[in-house]
Amino acid sequence: MEFNEVEPDDTCACGGCDGRRRARLLAVRSGRVVPRRTRRAAVLLAAVGSVLGGGGAASIAVAAPGTDAGTQIPGSPQGEVSGLYGGSGARRGLAAQPATTRAEIMRRAQTWVDQKVPYSMGRYWSDGYRQDCSGFVSMAWGLGSSQTTWTLPDFAERISKDDLQPGDALIYNNASDPQGGSHVVLFGGWADAARTKYTALEQTRPNTLKRTTPYAYWSHAGSYLPYRYKGLSQPMPAPENADAFPGADKFGPGQVNPYVTRLGKMLVDRGGTRFYGEGPSPDWGEADRRATEAFQLAQGWRGAEADGYPGKDTWDLLVRRLGKDIPTAAGTPSPPPPPPAGAPVFPGADAFGPGRVNDWVLRLGQQLVAKGFGAAYREGPSRDWGEADRLNVAAFQRARGWSGAEADGYPGPDTWKLLFS
Repeated sequence: MEFNEVEPDDTCACGGCDGRRRARLLAVRSGRVVPRRTRRAAVLLAAVGSVLGGGGAASIAVAAPGTDAGTQIPGSPQGEVSGLYGGSGARRGLAAQPATTRAEIMRRAQTWVDQKVPYSMGRYWSDGYRQDCSGFVSMAWGLGSSQTTWTLPDFAERISKDDLQPGDALIYNNASDPQGGSHVVLFGGWADAARTKYTALEQTRPNTLKRTTPYAYWSHAGSYLPYRYKGLSQPMPAPENADAFPGADKFGPGQVNPYVTRLGKMLVDRGGTRFYGEGPSPDWGEADRRATEAFQLAQGWRGAEADGYPGKDTWDLLVRRLGKDIPTAAGTPSPPPPPPAGAPVFPGADAFGPGRVNDWVLRLGQQLVAKGFGAAYREGPSRDWGEADRLNVAAFQRARGWSGAEADGYPGPDTWKLLFS
């Protein structure tokens, strides 16, 4: 049998191309040139793996000459695959994977987002996983070990952009600079109907982030490849035609599921378009709460009945297209109006900081940009307080000659007054 050498297409998900890519990458990492005859053997093994394994992305692991397919190459810039807390005996992807669900993957990932786990390639968090991007995805997938961006594909299968769902991953491996250029992010759902932006959960400096990101990433966009964890025990539920109320626990901060998307679409259909700048999406956000609250207020409900979180009555009205639509902005009693123009009164220090979502945060960011202190924003100001807001405020404070506690990045009355003067 004769095989001609053809470089694998980066967009091809078949077992042959995937195995060939892995052989090529391992060769680059080992710092040696793979002999032509060995490369032919790699192609042959990859092809056999494709036939016997039904085209799976990692049916047969192909190693570079002189290496063991079950271990990282010593001296690899990303370090070795490690067990929990850095222990040895970490598994690779050839064995059966522990089962999990998309909901569990997103729940685990959200714990690091909530805790703002600091980025580190050499430290391990309290749950035992390495605090870098591949350790984060290893934790979210429940692998029981910290893998690298080079080995995570062993636990997954290649998919297309159109197949992406929450819990999948986008992986970029930079052969020329594995440590400085390789990266992996967790896909959290599309952020716009055109699928040009998505919610990314990622471990990066200074800590775990959850943010709207252009597809496929801010840089090297064409080199990120989508993967799906092999150990999914059940598909993501598809409730588009299921009218029964799924339960209150499906909605609220940290929830990522298709019921949130369906709620948003129904609210948009009932007049809530203005609340969604980038949605609806599977990721619960303040836009969902505000749109739900506006719909509840339109029904004449008040107090706990109009708290912005859907119950069975809210859901049934939306599903059955009953009740009143959300009125136009002029007649809407909610949400509260944006801060007034001009020099507004300082709203108080408790309006700013981690977890704060309000119009004052947005107004602060817009004024920072207007004053020339918006360098830390990668997407522009929003109602969500983030590290970019703190960095920009700190830059403004330092420009006034302040230091120490006076330039901590949190606005007080003096910062506010000078910023809006």
